[in-house]
Amino acid sequence: MSIIQDCFRPAWWLNNPHLQTLYPALLRKPPPLTRKRERLPTPDGDFIDLDWYGENHEVIAILLHGLSGSSDSGYIVGLQKALMQSGIASVAMNFRGCSGEPNRLARCYHSGETEDIDFVYRTLIQRYPKAIFAAVGFSLGGNVLLKWLGEQGDKAGLSAVVAVSVPLLLNECATKLDNGFSRVYRKHLLDELKRYMRLKQRFLQENGLKTEADKLARLGNLADIDSFWQYDDRVVAKLHGFKDVHDYYRRSSSRQFLSKIRVPTLVIQAEDDPFMTPAVLPAADELAPQVQLEVCSGGGHVGFVASRNRCKADYWLERRIPLFFRNSLPA
Repeated sequence: MSIIQDCFRPAWWLNNPHLQTLYPALLRKPPPLTRKRERLPTPDGDFIDLDWYGENHEVIAILLHGLSGSSDSGYIVGLQKALMQSGIASVAMNFRGCSGEPNRLARCYHSGETEDIDFVYRTLIQRYPKAIFAAVGFSLGGNVLLKWLGEQGDKAGLSAVVAVSVPLLLNECATKLDNGFSRVYRKHLLDELKRYMRLKQRFLQENGLKTEADKLARLGNLADIDSFWQYDDRVVAKLHGFKDVHDYYRRSSSRQFLSKIRVPTLVIQAEDDPFMTPAVLPAADELAPQVQLEVCSGGGHVGFVASRNRCKADYWLERRIPLFFRNSLPA
């Protein structure tokens, strides 16, 4: 177990957490990639869309996006290109309903939902039994990934994992988003989630999936929700079998699973992340021997934009993650 401080230096022209967070989200133009989409049917009659990049399946990295993201998010596309330059094929998993088409069930995705990543991984190892597997999760996807690794313990067959900007304590993060400028991010994300739910309910109704549509209708009008505490209580908890929001946050926060991870794992966090506070960061004695925590003083939320020459953006994660894989994956 180890904690490393100040491994990243922000670009001088992106020297605060909000610029670090917003610049790549709003202004980055992801590199064009020719990817192959695969629709994977799930055992419960739904589907998960995967986006593949790279033909060499000797080493495969599974990528998980964040809340309201997708395989088209800039950090996913950029990393897929960077991994391919290191000889690593990648498959970006879209959480249910995030690939451009609503899913067929009322159930969605959430920070503690690990059934789908487990299903995708089990499917891929059966298909490619000789491949070496790695994984990367960003934000919500990082929480899902770390929780799943802790649940699996010694049974996890991955060879290396990276998790970035992880909301390790969901209650702390939900409260942080209720304060200061972070409320701007909260409003944007909640607006996206409400839109997601409206489109899904309409899709289910129009396609004759009345039982599933009725489950969403019973949630009531979501228009007045203005915090994650409310959304997660009224929507996530009710749809996914939690007693209430407190039960959801308690059971789904990934920090409690860090001591159970048995895979070489790098967790990259920024102290100035506007989605969380330093209180979410674990102490060294909470980390399994296989877990390395890198805490950067800057970086924002899934930002980590450096600058090698003047004002040209350098996406540091796309160097750091392949480097960790090169040092951790079997030769």
